[in-house]
Amino acid sequence: MILRCMVNRKTKLLSALRRELRISDGLVRRLKPLDAFRVNGLSAHTNHPLVPGDVVTVTIEEAPPDFPAEDGPLTILYEDDCLIAVDKPSGVIVHPTFSRQTGTLANYLLGHYRRTGQACAVHVLTRLDRDTMGVVIFAKNAWSHWLLMEEMDAGRIEKVYEALTLGGPKADEGLIDLPIAKRPNPSLLRYVNRNGKPAQTRFRVLERGTVCRLELRPLTGRTHQLRVHCAHEGLPILGDPQYGGAQDAGAGLDGQQLVARRITLNHPLTAQRITVVSGMELKNPYKQ
Repeated sequence: MILRCMVNRKTKLLSALRRELRISDGLVRRLKPLDAFRVNGLSAHTNHPLVPGDVVTVTIEEAPPDFPAEDGPLTILYEDDCLIAVDKPSGVIVHPTFSRQTGTLANYLLGHYRRTGQACAVHVLTRLDRDTMGVVIFAKNAWSHWLLMEEMDAGRIEKVYEALTLGGPKADEGLIDLPIAKRPNPSLLRYVNRNGKPAQTRFRVLERGTVCRLELRPLTGRTHQLRVHCAHEGLPILGDPQYGGAQDAGAGLDGQQLVARRITLNHPLTAQRITVVSGMELKNPYKQ
């Protein structure tokens, strides 16, 4: 990826990299030995003086990840030079782990890069549990990832989920404001605990019945937040074996019925607001 800008002030190259191109100090240090900086087409150091009208370009290259590229099913919802959004099915892990290096969404994404001749990295922006389906966004390089993580930390990336729950809330919409903590080792599960970290989820009822369809908007990003909040409110997500939704009709479903329906963010290059929508469908065994 090549970043480009024309400066309109007297300054040093390093200042233009930071202010105009919004490159982090860490990335500047990584790019220095790669001869990535150009001023009017010529190689330049970070202390190079700039005058109005100078054109600065930066070439951002990524080393290939240390896990294998694989050909596998990949539904691409959106793609450009900065990021790619894909639809993750239930049962697929997002990224390789120490014990599993193949068969993940990231392996298939790397295979896509290989087939299309893209020298891109695999930076996960929005992670989903193995059995949660829907939109997952990856940044293609460290620059995009850093800017998108800033957006995430500032709460400017909006994530909207849908879930099928066993039972429904009394109110048609509201806020679940309950702290979440990790259960003692060796458990990996979470639970509502007053000594936990703050966690907030907005909900809205989309459909009522034996199974309720909820729209869920996490205002914080705690592990298992939506599943824990719904279960604590007596509304376990259908098909969720860890938090109580696997009983009754949910026992025969393949994973909990939770989907990351759409994600809205400010594009790191254009600053335009974009929305990516999942095509995954929830399974309601009560609805014919």
